[in-house]
Amino acid sequence: MTNISENKSAEYKNLPSVNKLLNIAEVKVLSNVYGREIVLFSIKSSLNFFRSEIINGNLSPSIDEIINKIKNTISLKSNKSLRKVINATGIIIHTNLGRTPFGDDLIKDSFDVLKGYNNLEFNLQKGSRGNRNDHATELLKHITGAEDAIIVNNNAAAVMLLLRTFAKDKEVIVSRGELIEIGGSFRIPDIMATSDCKMVEVGTTNKTNIEDYKKAINNNTAILFKAHKSNYQITGFTKDVQLEDLVLLGKKNKIPIIYDLGSGLLQKNSNKFLLEEPTVKDSIKKGVDLICFSGDKLLGGPQAGIIVGKKKYISKLKKEPLLRALRVCKTTIALLETTFTYYLNEHILNKKNFIFKTFNRKSQEIKNIAQNFSNNLKELNINSEVVSSIGQTGGGTVPDGEIPSFSVKLLINGNNKERSDFAENMHYSLLQHQIPVLAILKKGYIYFDMLTIFENELDELTMIVNQVYFNTKQ
Repeated sequence: MTNISENKSAEYKNLPSVNKLLNIAEVKVLSNVYGREIVLFSIKSSLNFFRSEIINGNLSPSIDEIINKIKNTISLKSNKSLRKVINATGIIIHTNLGRTPFGDDLIKDSFDVLKGYNNLEFNLQKGSRGNRNDHATELLKHITGAEDAIIVNNNAAAVMLLLRTFAKDKEVIVSRGELIEIGGSFRIPDIMATSDCKMVEVGTTNKTNIEDYKKAINNNTAILFKAHKSNYQITGFTKDVQLEDLVLLGKKNKIPIIYDLGSGLLQKNSNKFLLEEPTVKDSIKKGVDLICFSGDKLLGGPQAGIIVGKKKYISKLKKEPLLRALRVCKTTIALLETTFTYYLNEHILNKKNFIFKTFNRKSQEIKNIAQNFSNNLKELNINSEVVSSIGQTGGGTVPDGEIPSFSVKLLINGNNKERSDFAENMHYSLLQHQIPVLAILKKGYIYFDMLTIFENELDELTMIVNQVYFNTKQ
């Protein structure tokens, strides 16, 4: 206790010992519920907190204050950090909220495989060791028409694996208009550098011709690389090289074409929002050698990087030592395989795949849910109104895809500043709730977009909004 005044030293001495706190009846109950170790940790952490407070000039706390601090610390440590969140933003594939939800059907249909042992790396026909990559790939090959496939842990890993395997210490030609950046600072130039290959840029930001590729090809060219601009658009005076033309150029020069399709739409669906989106199946038909894409975007499955293409190239990827570091677990494989089965029947796909199920919601259904939610709030003396809104696909996909929706707007009394302050405080409090709600805070109002809310969530959402609304008013 050096460098502490006599008064502060006395305050230090007033703090109870660890043993004394452990023997308080209320703390003993905590030990029985949560276990002695977490309670002991929380006591020590709480005492350290109050020692710091005393150094800063505060008085020593009461026993009740210390016990409350211990309880709060236990609560923070024992609660899971990864939690369920209610998405009221109208963004379907929300990157910050885990991208595509699995939905009840995908979890239920995969549960039996995951709850016990399974044949992850055991060949039941041969009675010997098998390969985990065999399970989901047969279905994937059937759906896409690809000769072979391989699965890694995300699409960035897929791109890196492709570049290191086929272009290490060599050149990769890519259009300047396709030097994309996806969320989390995933940039094509950075991945190229990390993969130990030399990126050769051709064309300009807005215009690239096939002649630009032709001029750049030399003896050290290993790949012609194309990236789908899945999260932005360039309009106006623009030109892209068509996939078919790039394939012909690659064949003529015996250089493989790698296409980073990113968003992962496997095949055309009757959904109007995806009519202009390129698909894996169509790209394979056009003769692309290798395509990589995400599993948790428009595909509607778990996070994964999926590579499909010609067998001679996939075979080489399977021998790459880096593959073991990028392989996926049984959970990912089980969820992917179940997801692929949905693609065998469009009716099942639209019913069970969360992405297509959400896309196919009728406007009237969304409006009815909005009205029901507004009515629920009215019964609790919370004023609101149903307004038209625009939802988004999200997740770095379909950048111009605006989806008509309906939102519930809270009507808050007071002048502009009072309303704005209340909305901001409530928005933050919704995020701090035991079941957090991410709504839209815009121009001093809170909106709940119903595109991403289903009927079975309304009771829970109503309860949370009721609690937070009246707590914020106090």
